[in-house]
Amino acid sequence: MRTYSTSPEGIESKSMLIIEEELGPKIEKFSPAEAAVVKRVIHTTADFEYANLLAASSGAYDQALELFRNEQQVIVTDTNMIAVGINKELLNSFDSQVKCLVAEEETRRLALEEGLTRSIVNIRRAAGQYPEAIYAIGNAPTALYELLRLAEEGEAKPALVIGVPVGFVEAAESKEELLKSGLPYIAVRGRKGGSTVAVAIINALMRLASLTVS
Repeated sequence: MRTYSTSPEGIESKSMLIIEEELGPKIEKFSPAEAAVVKRVIHTTADFEYANLLAASSGAYDQALELFRNEQQVIVTDTNMIAVGINKELLNSFDSQVKCLVAEEETRRLALEEGLTRSIVNIRRAAGQYPEAIYAIGNAPTALYELLRLAEEGEAKPALVIGVPVGFVEAAESKEELLKSGLPYIAVRGRKGGSTVAVAIINALMRLASLTVS
């Protein structure tokens, strides 16, 4: 049997070097924060297309870092997978918390009564409790559409939207609506994305913010 790497730090370090080498000069067009996110997403997916698909509103990366440096943020997610994947050590270091109401009995009840997806009800309920939270949507386009509706009607004012729902039905379209919304965002154009991509973005931002806290 061939020898193979067993050190987590060594594997990650080597992976990042490979990513930087394969990105080549393209990486120079990114700001430090954007580069950190791009590399982390590629590391998570092994998909270099994300270097072209990631999009952000003006100043969104700096705004995201400042949010975490200011601490006590609430991150609302559309899936428990995102909530579980967020680095808890970093989250706790910023005295912040993550909330996902999609599996709560009240969400199930309201979704059944109103004939809506639990993703919609999750966002609707969360906006009522945390209207100015950071919203991370990696799975359900309906969740992103609902957040955009609530923001347009003044019922939510997200500090940042990480909009990366994945799929073939309305995923690309919902993200294009986010890009036109006027909200601060980090998004992935097209069909690609997913909960793991949302986690990669959040963890990359928190890690960078932790290195730059004065």
